[in-house]
Amino acid sequence: MLTDIEIAQSTKMKPITEIASALGIAEEELEPYGRYKAKLNDALYSRVADRKDGKLILVTAINPTPAGEGKTTTTAGLGEAMAKIGKNAIIALREPSLGPVFGVKGGAAGGGYAQVVPMEDINLHFTGDMHAITSANNLLCAMLDNHLQQGNALRIDQRRILLKRCMDMNDRALRNIIVGLGGKVNGVPREDGFIITVASEVMAILCLATDSRDLKERLGRILVAYNMDGEPVYAKDLKAEGAMAALLHDAINPNLVQTLEGTPAIMHGGPFANIAHGCNSVRATRLALKLADYCITEAGFGSDLGAEKFFDIKCRLAGLKPGAVVLVATARALKYNGGVPKAETGNENLKALEAGIVNLGAHIRNMRKYGVPVVVAINRFGTDTDAEVAFIEKYCKENGADFALSEVFAKGGEGGMDLARKVCEAVEQPSAFHPVYPLNGSIQEKIETIAREIYGADGVDFAPQAVKAAKEIAALGGDALPVCIAKTQYSLSDNAALLGRPSGFRITVRDLRLSNGAGFVVAYAGDIMTMPGLPKVPAAERIDVDEAGKISGLF
Repeated sequence: MLTDIEIAQSTKMKPITEIASALGIAEEELEPYGRYKAKLNDALYSRVADRKDGKLILVTAINPTPAGEGKTTTTAGLGEAMAKIGKNAIIALREPSLGPVFGVKGGAAGGGYAQVVPMEDINLHFTGDMHAITSANNLLCAMLDNHLQQGNALRIDQRRILLKRCMDMNDRALRNIIVGLGGKVNGVPREDGFIITVASEVMAILCLATDSRDLKERLGRILVAYNMDGEPVYAKDLKAEGAMAALLHDAINPNLVQTLEGTPAIMHGGPFANIAHGCNSVRATRLALKLADYCITEAGFGSDLGAEKFFDIKCRLAGLKPGAVVLVATARALKYNGGVPKAETGNENLKALEAGIVNLGAHIRNMRKYGVPVVVAINRFGTDTDAEVAFIEKYCKENGADFALSEVFAKGGEGGMDLARKVCEAVEQPSAFHPVYPLNGSIQEKIETIAREIYGADGVDFAPQAVKAAKEIAALGGDALPVCIAKTQYSLSDNAALLGRPSGFRITVRDLRLSNGAGFVVAYAGDIMTMPGLPKVPAAERIDVDEAGKISGLF
């Protein structure tokens, strides 16, 4: 059996100019990065701005196992299947982070015969967007520390610096550090730390900015610290936004690639959904809606994280109106939610499936709360038995949910044609999309609504630090913004051990942070980390490159 990377390497890709030409993209609107990937510039964005939007389809999922459940695979395969049934579709995805690539999950460009290529490029450095975001964030950090060193004219309170450095790698040793050691010439000693690039506000800003001007304005609004009088200090006070925007000049433009079957794919931005807002860029989604009749996009992890933030943050702020939701479910994830260890989820276990399938029911009900039609995609793995698949299908019928078996991993677009037809039927149904909470409530009220309506919690407990932060954020006008809850992806609760459909629990919010440039408030629930660590056996141990430059181990 071929691995994902072997399948990708055996595929003959079309030149990216051919993919672009089929979309009606002119040569001067395309900026190639080699033969098989390119950036789409402002000239294209401006030319198609007045076109009618296509239908927006969101791919989300139930709570996953640590290995992931195939949202990107389903998204890529659904795009391929749309072409098989004669539909004009584009998929819009996030860019992979090097953290999970070298950590637990390995490559993140789909799998089997439903992948986005060039797979190695996408999973490694791609077009440099991640590095540009990292550099822009760290430039701001460097300018802040230099300001302290050069006399601190803004009277920044070094005990109240909110900004952290970032890098696109899992490195737990950098979560908490001391900078400025080694004498006066090396800066002012203070506590600092690193977060992963995909959790940075700069990443969120890039993904929510409408154009270069909006990008620079948002960068200037980043709240970096408070001064000695308790007043806010922003990036614009450090005169950093211009240089940061210059570093992101190319990164703001979406990237064009293709699936194994030549379906166009726009990849841009990569915020995690468990510690950030989990969606690709507004610019990429809007461009895809103008270039095709169907835009198929995804949101990270389970619908309690990615889909909630896609609807309540991205769609609200960008004025997007989704036409349907595809909810990915797998037998192995449902068995995991039924208490089976990850290593044993490949074995038939109908008892565990019955115990864990309530998780699927919770996600179906949650997605209906947004007024959008839902189609369950049963993503079949090779170890799934007919009895397990039949059990999931029966459950969907009993719960009034439309569904389709998806075998895109093994068969590519051909394995998703039934799903494609069901999705096309769903987007023609009436959609009364609306966010799950209004913006006119307090920060605490918004968090309470998400906790009760989406997580199923009995309520929320706010730690003293969170209560204090809420008052400070409200004083800056942040109570008018949506909220982005950072919590574990493995449970509907903030406790990774509470699987299935937990009840009788409360959410604990330990702190709040204003992402003023991005335009939302981040709430930290449970023990969530913004700088992940590598597992005992990281995927990096299996990745290699031979003398001819052929990469292996990206699965």
